[in-house]
Amino acid sequence: MALRVDILTLFCEMFDAFASTSIVGRACQRGLVDIHLTNIRDFAPDKYGSVDDAPFGGGPGMVLTCQPIFDAVENVRKNESLPKGKVLLMTPQGKPLTQAKVADLAGQDRLIIIAGHYEGFDERIRQALADEEISVGDFVLSGGEIAAMALVDAVVRLQPAALGKDESTHEESFSMGLLEYPQYTRPREFRGMQVPEVLLNGDHAKIERWRAEQARKRTRERRADLWAKYAKEHPEEA
Repeated sequence: MALRVDILTLFCEMFDAFASTSIVGRACQRGLVDIHLTNIRDFAPDKYGSVDDAPFGGGPGMVLTCQPIFDAVENVRKNESLPKGKVLLMTPQGKPLTQAKVADLAGQDRLIIIAGHYEGFDERIRQALADEEISVGDFVLSGGEIAAMALVDAVVRLQPAALGKDESTHEESFSMGLLEYPQYTRPREFRGMQVPEVLLNGDHAKIERWRAEQARKRTRERRADLWAKYAKEHPEEA
């Protein structure tokens, strides 16, 4: 059964190219993933398409109101033959998206992703609709659309056969708790920079040891937070 992904957004057009190109597009064409877009504004209560309002208590910007989003979620769930799905709210207030969380979500049969805009959501959307709140980083975007794309792309990559070779995901950064080792291709020498000799001798055991060593070294140097967690879980390699 294909993973079904419903994306609720005010800007469906942003997802047109995303859902039809590269790995995500191929996964959709091959029936591995089924992406559906819902425009939140279609559920506005008036002819003006109003979906936001000024916050109680004052403050800058506008806040997305409850009714359009509640109605949109209820609409995509009205088909009882489909899985109910997990509702994900893309917000900088959510838990950081990690590869472990991506793997968990990749095993779901349906995801319903709410990509907000403006100054945020009415708190009751968080309380009554969202199963999880997810953040893609400690920075602020104009809306949740790009964050939703990042989440969907990461999840699609882990669908069986999405990449053609399942092992393609096994050694990528974060998959084993480390950053990926350095990669090289032809030519052997470019502007005085050489490919490490170990990669050229055909000794696969030595290559694997070198790659593991480089992954640990790169993680220690670039991501002390990841290395601390990895070293705690693998004290023999610290």
